[in-house]
Amino acid sequence: MPALRVCVGTHMHEPFRTGTKEPLARGVVPMPSTIRRATGIPCQRTYTMNIKHLITLFAFTAAGALQAQTVDVKDAWARATVQGQKASGAFMKLTAKQATRLVSVSSPVAGIVEVHEMKMEGDVMKMRAITGLDLPPGQTVELKPGGYHVMLLDLKTALRADQTIPVTLLFKNAQGQESRQELLVPVRAMGAAQGGHQGGHQGHGSKH
Repeated sequence: MPALRVCVGTHMHEPFRTGTKEPLARGVVPMPSTIRRATGIPCQRTYTMNIKHLITLFAFTAAGALQAQTVDVKDAWARATVQGQKASGAFMKLTAKQATRLVSVSSPVAGIVEVHEMKMEGDVMKMRAITGLDLPPGQTVELKPGGYHVMLLDLKTALRADQTIPVTLLFKNAQGQESRQELLVPVRAMGAAQGGHQGGHQGHGSKH
């Protein structure tokens, strides 16, 4: 595989050798700033880079950007709490472009973060932690009060209605590749329609 000499000029449209007005030799091209940042190569120097390495680098960068966008997250919010309350819930809508699984959730505001489901078993509503949540391609899966949701347990502070909290979602696709999505989730005061769900969370949180 032939090597490509990569030279960084002062500007992309001025490919001159450093300190001269001599144009670069044929086969020598300016290095984009994205490559400089990814490789750590400083400006104003000439290097030899294998074309295969450049292709691999571009492919890695493109794959990372694509992977980060495979799940669309909308309408995320977390339930406000009162002082001393140790559990809350976070809710959102997830739409994956390909078969994906939500495998874990984390947040610095909680000691434990789990994905839970609530469902009726006979005449009793039961809630339990699950190891992951499947996201079928093209289908929106809603995490909402009374259904699948994120549980924030062992809260380190009360969640106020005027703040946002950081939440990290960890996904895994069918090929086993993992990707993370960082969210800033707004905290909302809970309406009367969600009152029953709050009681379920509080009772469940007390068991941890």
